[in-house]
Amino acid sequence: MCWSATADLAAGGAVAAVGVVCVAHVRRVRDLPLAALPLLLGVHQMIESVVWRDPSGAVSARIAWAVIALPVLPVLVPLGVLLAVRPPVRRRVAPLLAVGVATAVGLGAGLAYEPVTAQVRGHTLGYGLGLPGAPLLITGYLLATVGSLLVSGDRVLRLLGVVVAVGAALCAALWRLEFISTWCAFAAVVSVMMLWWVRDRMGGQVPI
Repeated sequence: MCWSATADLAAGGAVAAVGVVCVAHVRRVRDLPLAALPLLLGVHQMIESVVWRDPSGAVSARIAWAVIALPVLPVLVPLGVLLAVRPPVRRRVAPLLAVGVATAVGLGAGLAYEPVTAQVRGHTLGYGLGLPGAPLLITGYLLATVGSLLVSGDRVLRLLGVVVAVGAALCAALWRLEFISTWCAFAAVVSVMMLWWVRDRMGGQVPI
């Protein structure tokens, strides 16, 4: 996905639908933030479909896309993991949540002072945002999101962390300029794995 406005809209709708199923079948309130992740990613892709149609003029869509991608996810993912895991594991996740919050503050400040630009580059969208200390922020972002999944102690979440880590490395290597836009191609994988996670928490009772 992320190849065109139509692909983003269709894929985003499918991912959001999986998110609705995940949320509808959650038994514990503490699992909701993670279960809602596919829903958020689906909406994120549908927002990007608007950016595709007018990359230089869709200011609100560009800002909404950047807010979800940048300051929201590095807080939501480790927070969701922290709430979902057993108390002994939370001690490992809490520092990564702190890293995510600090990273989100830096990214939010960048969004407040720098315009978000978008440009069609072949079959992907390249986003631009002038961020001081970008390497540090990217490191914090990956530590908070991927790291919290890897230390979660949950087999599905750990596997998801591995998949996202490998995917991030591949995206960075193959599409350096389009890294953020290419990253959203993992929304479908994340949504299926989160459905697997919710189903696993319910003893396999969620219909697929």
